[in-house]
Amino acid sequence: MLARLASPRTGGLLALAVVIALLPLALTNKYFYDIAVLVGLNAIVCVGLNLLIGYAGQISLGHAGFFGLGAYGSAILASRYGWPPLAAMLTTTLAVAALAYLVGRPILRLKGHYLAMATLGLGVIIFMVITTEDKYTGGPDGIAVVPLSIGGFVLQGERIWYWVVGALLLVAVWLALNLIESPAGRALRALHSSEVGAEVVGINAAEHKVMAFVISAVFASVAGSLAAHYSGFVTPGKVAFLHSIELVTMVVFGGMASTFGAVVGAAVLTTLPQLLAAFEDYEMMLFGAVMMGTMIFMPRGVVPSLARLFQSRRQQPSSGEGSGT
Repeated sequence: MLARLASPRTGGLLALAVVIALLPLALTNKYFYDIAVLVGLNAIVCVGLNLLIGYAGQISLGHAGFFGLGAYGSAILASRYGWPPLAAMLTTTLAVAALAYLVGRPILRLKGHYLAMATLGLGVIIFMVITTEDKYTGGPDGIAVVPLSIGGFVLQGERIWYWVVGALLLVAVWLALNLIESPAGRALRALHSSEVGAEVVGINAAEHKVMAFVISAVFASVAGSLAAHYSGFVTPGKVAFLHSIELVTMVVFGGMASTFGAVVGAAVLTTLPQLLAAFEDYEMMLFGAVMMGTMIFMPRGVVPSLARLFQSRRQQPSSGEGSGT
């Protein structure tokens, strides 16, 4: 029992739950709660994106497009057509999953920078459609979104949303950890190591890459829908290329092929700009310096590098060991 609790899977999930439960003790106002909610939403996207980039080894520079589709899909169905918000979220998620499956099959045949360019193009297309179809999306001005309600209870206020997003983050991490430990997860890791070798042992590379692409798109869509209902307004800014780069950076910063690394990366890179805001003109310079320093001294990402350092220190013999005294 103790060994299971100490495992990275169970122990890590329990540690994350404890952090989420105790963090409100340090959140003294609505602004801090708002930042915590944004961290949770970004972390949900990054956990899914890590399955694609970190485990399947497939780059995506257009994932903000799926985030935006989730946000706008829920906004349009709920606000313009009067759908119940949960029904709008579910329908939007299914539609995004179908789109990711249809688009992913031809795109994921590409590799390397060709794949990066294709996913970038997908994100640009989604951004242009959302920006130009102002009849439905409001164009550059955005669109208002009705509050999320469950069984007649309207979710309003940063504190309520904190617990909702925190619970969904735990579910997202739990799903990702279970997938990684399943045969499908082992197949994804094999693909990352060698696609040819994986196919030699009978793994259907195309199907598993598409599966990871669809799951990561679903995670992004759900987070986008939640973000739209939380903020009450959505604009094309969250669909832009820069947001896709931010999401990929969070995954790499925290540590690829590390579910908890994706959470840490989202937490650090979402809160760091807020902490550096006091430096005004030097904010971006300091932000870049922190990222450069982390990648130089922790090239595997924050969580894998710290885990490796901790493991190596545990394995070092104590100073008195083997001295005969």
